Amino acid sequence: MGAGAFLLLMKKLRWQFLIILITLIIVGVLLVTQEPGQQIFLPQPASGGVYSEALVGSISRLNPLLEQNNAPDRDVNRLIFSSLLRFDARGLPVPDLASAMGVSQDGIIYNVSLRENAYWHDGQPVTAEDVLFTIEMIKDDSSFFPADVRELWKKIEIKQLNQYTLQFILPEPFAPFFDYLTFGIVPRHILEGTPAAEMAAAPFNLSPIGSGPYKFDRLIVENGQVTGLELSLFDRYYGSSAFIEKVVFRYFPNSQSALEAYREGEVLAISEVSLDVLNQALAIPGLSSYSGRLPEMSMILLNLNNPEKTFLQDEKLRRALLTGLNRQRIIDRFLLGQGIIADGPIFPGTWAFYDGIERVVYDPEAAINMLKANGYTIPAEGGTVRADKDGNPLKITLIHPDDALHSAIAQYIFENWRDLGVEVTLEALPYEQLVNDRLNTRNYDAALVDMNLARTPDPDPYPFWHQSEAVGGQNYSQWDNRTASEFLEQARTNTDYAVRTRLYRNFQVVFAKELPALPLFYPVYSYAVDQQVLGVQVPPLFDTSDRFQTFASWYLVTRRAPEPTVEIQE
Repeated sequence: MGAGAFLLLMKKLRWQFLIILITLIIVGVLLVTQEPGQQIFLPQPASGGVYSEALVGSISRLNPLLEQNNAPDRDVNRLIFSSLLRFDARGLPVPDLASAMGVSQDGIIYNVSLRENAYWHDGQPVTAEDVLFTIEMIKDDSSFFPADVRELWKKIEIKQLNQYTLQFILPEPFAPFFDYLTFGIVPRHILEGTPAAEMAAAPFNLSPIGSGPYKFDRLIVENGQVTGLELSLFDRYYGSSAFIEKVVFRYFPNSQSALEAYREGEVLAISEVSLDVLNQALAIPGLSSYSGRLPEMSMILLNLNNPEKTFLQDEKLRRALLTGLNRQRIIDRFLLGQGIIADGPIFPGTWAFYDGIERVVYDPEAAINMLKANGYTIPAEGGTVRADKDGNPLKITLIHPDDALHSAIAQYIFENWRDLGVEVTLEALPYEQLVNDRLNTRNYDAALVDMNLARTPDPDPYPFWHQSEAVGGQNYSQWDNRTASEFLEQARTNTDYAVRTRLYRNFQVVFAKELPALPLFYPVYSYAVDQQVLGVQVPPLFDTSDRFQTFASWYLVTRRAPEPTVEIQE
């Protein structure tokens, strides 16, 4: 190094040496001025404070028997009511009201013991009679629960072994049964005189009594309308007590009005940040955005048994179609980045997800080469549409829901596949018509659909991909793979999670190889909370109310606690 270069280097380093020197001086001064024995105090969570949240929607009935179709009710009920079981972030069952669970080796008998220190908010103990009463309400023909849930409970024999123990006897092994034990339990001593058919009109629904961590205090009524409600901490709750003392929910018709309420200082959080206000929310200093993967998946179903489009039976063609789709661009452009590329029908982050499955990366040039190598070429007479070796043109009609978002995504798919030499005709339909008239009758080529598995943490892909569901069931693609079907059969009858994990891993490998449908993305739910609310974590969601899964660790108030010290022994 020459002398000139050396001097230039020293000039560049001069400021760095100066900063280091100043830092050492400041540290030295702090050490000298600190009094002997002085402790450093760190903020720690403390009890107290009022948490307020804007719920997008309106109140209907605060009763877990009636909450199926109203997300704001489920949000509130999550804090008021308890269930036998809950599910953790990976979808594994964990006890809630249950103190112990046992399953017979043959997977038919389930024993559940209740906590003996659980109380209703009016002071009465929670017992097995409350659970039995709730189940009777669920399986009643006038119940708000889905028909398949009612029918399952009608087939199960239930025995009360004592005041705190129940036994469920299934007609056959069914590993996803734990999903059916997550219903909110209602108090028999208050509702036993109310028939299921009259439950919707019960006064209880606007003045509920549960056994959860928070108890109902009052409705907030303005100009004759319910605009919110207040909850307070229940001091006899059997679980870990939350830090936040009071919760206030306020109702707003949409995310925009909820966001305005936050700006005005009326609330500390917004239950749902929809795409139309996402950028506004992200631009507000002090408003933290959280997101969680929703229990939904968008995909393109392919009719593998369409006699007029036999080329859809070619797994290499299906792979080329997926390779030629820019799924990340779909997420970024139409969902504002609020999505995760999907690789299969089982949600990432769950116990059943296999992270080692083959992933298809967007590569239009590779997709074209795959089509050429498999005999899909532009006809000699010219044109832009490829044909198979028998001269059948690659023409597909893609049906899709008739709304702005799905129409935009379908148009983008049209453009991607057109660039590969595939002619796509788009057909928009109301969702109900799409399902009933086209999917159920198997009268389609390809369909852009959303699969919603809310409140069912157990993956159980059996209804959608098993051979037996190809006729009359929900296997709309009519995928006929015996190996995959065997994996699904065994996984839904074996209660050993290690065994089920292996079986679902094998199923995902087969699915990724054959691609009977083209996975697009898992949408993401966005939630916004003021930065003064600490300890917030949002796990992967099986319902939007799952954002409160970690609510016991959220806090607003802090106390000073001494920093732990380490003694050095000579």
